[in-house]
Amino acid sequence: MKRKSKIGKVLGILVCVVMFAALFTFIVMSLWNAILPAVLGVKTITFWQALGILILSKILFGGFGGGGKWKERGRERWNEKMMSKWGNMSEEDRQRFKSKWEARCGSGWRRPFGGQRFEEKKTEEKGEAGAE
Repeated sequence: MKRKSKIGKVLGILVCVVMFAALFTFIVMSLWNAILPAVLGVKTITFWQALGILILSKILFGGFGGGGKWKERGRERWNEKMMSKWGNMSEEDRQRFKSKWEARCGSGWRRPFGGQRFEEKKTEEKGEAGAE
C-alpha cells in the first residue's frame, strides 16, 4: 500500500509541476501577445514559442530564484570552517595566510569602496596620535 501512495504522490507532484509550467507559459504568451506587438511591432507568439522563451531565459539568467536555503547552508558551513581554521592558527600562520592572499590579490588588498583593513586603521590612528 505504501508503494501506491508514493507513486500517487509523485504523480500528483508531477501533474502540479506540469500544470504550473503550462499556466506560467500561457501567462507569458498572453502578456507578450497583448503588449509587444502594439509597442514594438513584433509578431505574436505561440504557446510553444513562449515555453522556449522561458527555457532560454532560465538558461541565460539562471532562472527562477533556485538555491535559496541550500546556498545559505553552504555559505554558513564555509564560514564556520574558515573561522575554526582561523581560530586554530598561530599568529605566524595568520600572517603567512594574509601575505599569500596579498600576493594573489595585489598589495591593495582592501575592503570594497576604499575601506581599510583593521590592522592598517590601528596603525594610522597610532601615527596620528603620536604626531600631535
